[in-house]
Amino acid sequence: MKTIAFTLIVIGNALATSSEGAEVGLALAPTDPTSTQTATLATQPTGIWQGKLGEGFRPGVQTLSLEAGGAGGFAAFGGRQAHDFALTSLSYGYMVGKVAGEGHWYRGNWEIRGELFGGLQVSPSRDWLVGLTPHLRYNFATGTRWIPFADLGAGVSATDIGPPDASGTFEFNLQANTGVHWFVRDNLALTFEVGYLHLSCAGINNPNLGINTVKGLLGVTWFF
Repeated sequence: MKTIAFTLIVIGNALATSSEGAEVGLALAPTDPTSTQTATLATQPTGIWQGKLGEGFRPGVQTLSLEAGGAGGFAAFGGRQAHDFALTSLSYGYMVGKVAGEGHWYRGNWEIRGELFGGLQVSPSRDWLVGLTPHLRYNFATGTRWIPFADLGAGVSATDIGPPDASGTFEFNLQANTGVHWFVRDNLALTFEVGYLHLSCAGINNPNLGINTVKGLLGVTWFF
């Protein structure tokens, strides 16, 4: 009988010890710092987007665009000739702040851009054109691969187009554009835009009738 009692006491102590160890292990498991940090990092946005693709850009995202196309001129607003151009454009952009207009149809990102463009006038004469223009652009957050945008710009230009619509090398340029990015990858998009381009010298020289065109450009934009 003594042997049986001793055996039962030993088994009871072993079970108690095992139960205490399990309770300690369960208490320690949720405080594992590695698992907590991993879960936190997994919920943070990565890449160029504030959320999923198309839901708006993170602050500080940058863009680099290369586009080419043409512009068709029209005689209006004082201009006497239709001026046609072949154009290329290189631009750099920077997203300012978080997504604006949350909860509204117009939610999106403001972007400041700098554009260097140039080309050749093909009609009514062969003349060169270069320009440097800062822009303010708004990119709409649609939640899809299609991101429409609209922008305005005003800058300086140089050209050898002469009378009757222009007067010499220095001209200002004004632009109003709209278009769309179509994302083929998470950070790479095909870009199409159309816009109005006006050139004049603001009366610094004469004549100053002005050059007016409607342009269309197609290219690629890299987001990083």
